[in-house]
Order: sequence, then structure tokens, then C-alpha cells
Amino acid sequence: MPEKNKDELIDAQKQVIGILFEVIKRLQANNDLDEEYFHIVRTNSKTIENEKRLKEILEQRTENAKIVGRLLSQLEV
Repeated sequence: MPEKNKDELIDAQKQVIGILFEVIKRLQANNDLDEEYFHIVRTNSKTIENEKRLKEILEQRTENAKIVGRLLSQLEV
């Protein structure tokens, strides 16, 4: 295999690894947010701060899901 092809393959592998790392990081963040969300819900405390945090968690989870979707679509190419 020519050296140029090897270098291109290595670069592609690095990109895939980077994308997968970011996907895992975002999915783990969503797991952590889920735990926090359910902890707040279980406390059954309807404070303004808790309601605000629940909304923030849902927004962060949605954003992470969108980013994961975009990252995974890059792997399809």
C-alpha cells in the first residue's frame, strides 16, 4: 500500500475515533442529566429553581441529541 494511502487511512481512522469519542461523551452527558432529572422529579419539590433546572436539563439533552445525530451522519459519508 502506498505511503499516501496509509496516511489517508490513518487520518480517516483518527477522525472516526474523534467522532465516536464525542458521541460517547454526549451520550454519557445525557445519562448524567437523566440521573439529575429523575432525582429532582423524585424529590417532588416544585420550586422555581427545580422547574428551571428541569427545563435546562431538557434543553441540554435535546442539544446533545442533535449534536450526536450530526456526528453520526458524518460517519455515513
